[in-house]
Amino acid sequence: VQLQASGGGSVQAGGSLRLSCAASERTFGNYAMGWFRQAPGKEREFVAGISRSGLNTAYPDSVKGRFTVSTDNGKNTMYLRMIGLKPEDTAVYYCAAGVRPASDYTPRSRPREYDYWGQGTEVTVSS
Repeated sequence: VQLQASGGGSVQAGGSLRLSCAASERTFGNYAMGWFRQAPGKEREFVAGISRSGLNTAYPDSVKGRFTVSTDNGKNTMYLRMIGLKPEDTAVYYCAAGVRPASDYTPRSRPREYDYWGQGTEVTVSS
């Protein structure tokens, strides 16, 4: 599957953005999906995940309550809605898809659990 992330930009602290991840094929029910980010000089960090079943989501404490992951299965697109953005949210954001068994209902949070990656979209939050 090929993934293309978009929607990044520059916003002021407290602002919002919606990132999109367009997939080349149907992902709902076939892949676990996730969003990660990487700031300069830092490791890639998990920010949101949705299980293969689409029933379960997961977020780290750093974004919980501010970020929401969702999918539009008719458009083969995953979204990341981000509100209350902070300067520390500044990073390149990547979407990813992971091949998981049909019995897997758990969102995945480790980069090694994902097999396909989009090219990244940059988010800059100024104070």
